[in-house]
Amino acid sequence: MEKSRVFYTNLRTRAGLGLLDKLGHLMDAAGIGAIDFKDQFTAVKLHFGEPGNMAYIRPNYASVVVEKLKSLGARVFLTDANTLYLGLRNNAIDHLRTAFRNGFNPLQVDAPVIIADGLKGTDSVVLKLAGAKYCPSPKIGRAVADADIFISLTHFKGHEQTGFGGTLKNIGMGCASIAGKLELHSSSKPRISTRRCIGCKVCEKHCNYGAVKVNSERKAVIDYDKCVGCGQCVALCQYAGAVLAEWDTSEILNYKIAEYTKAILANRPHFHISLIMNVSPNCDCWAHNDVAIVPDLGMMASFDPVALDQACADLVNRAPVINDWCGDPECGCHEGSDDRYQKESEDKFKMIHPDTDWSAGLRYAEEIGLGSREYELVEV
Repeated sequence: MEKSRVFYTNLRTRAGLGLLDKLGHLMDAAGIGAIDFKDQFTAVKLHFGEPGNMAYIRPNYASVVVEKLKSLGARVFLTDANTLYLGLRNNAIDHLRTAFRNGFNPLQVDAPVIIADGLKGTDSVVLKLAGAKYCPSPKIGRAVADADIFISLTHFKGHEQTGFGGTLKNIGMGCASIAGKLELHSSSKPRISTRRCIGCKVCEKHCNYGAVKVNSERKAVIDYDKCVGCGQCVALCQYAGAVLAEWDTSEILNYKIAEYTKAILANRPHFHISLIMNVSPNCDCWAHNDVAIVPDLGMMASFDPVALDQACADLVNRAPVINDWCGDPECGCHEGSDDRYQKESEDKFKMIHPDTDWSAGLRYAEEIGLGSREYELVEV
């Protein structure tokens, strides 16, 4: 496969050339102007950050992206889908409040925020994916599915299930509806935690298939002959009484994310930006963030999401480890040693999450034609 072009700018600035200026120049150099945005509904997919987490992308950067797209004639909106887990982004009301609280509001970013899968995470569209091994019918938030053009703006960081959270995860996992997230995380249907279930009957009332009933002991019971695994009960339960039965392996999760991403990007223009800053060890979904594992490294953009993720991973893995993240007392990174930055060739993501395999997802993404892991890095 032909090498893809990935454009990179470092974080050095000077008077008259700040980081926001550099982001605009990066987008121009990477060729975003080649897309015809005139009057096209354009989704900018990003993570609004869980309250308490400070590693998420600052709205200032989103504002630059919005201004650029609007100057090209786009009808822009910011979007993300609701979460499967309980938190302050698992329904549109709390999700919008979180987005506004973290600065993604009309005063800071001149674009509306639309939660992709609606009020309760059930407003989705099935996008058929021919030849898929794992997810032939990805379930995508309707606002994303209806967009004419798709732009991703990603905070590149570590992730406890996929190794790192990059462009593919931002798209494939981030655009999935509640039912889609259930499919991505688990190959089995939900189960009821009788210890947590309080018998409130919310799951029973809202199950479209009549599969959930509360018994005489005030505990929900799932009839698996009727259950289709849509995840509605998981989404609606406020007590974590309806939960995933099993979690898929890191490799299979990454394969599924690649398939979801392919379905989302098919048949429409798309462009991708990744900020390799505050590379925290875990996802921005947590209500806190730990210190970064490497220094802030730069910004990248590409039309190829696979090449972009590979380039970001390579950049991080070549960078020095900071803050004792290697966990090896013999390596010299502890106690202020002069050798504390010498773990440059180690896979940082395997270091912090040994049970994950991020490269499996990129290999599979390349195999299904989503993009190329071979890239040419163009410095801006």
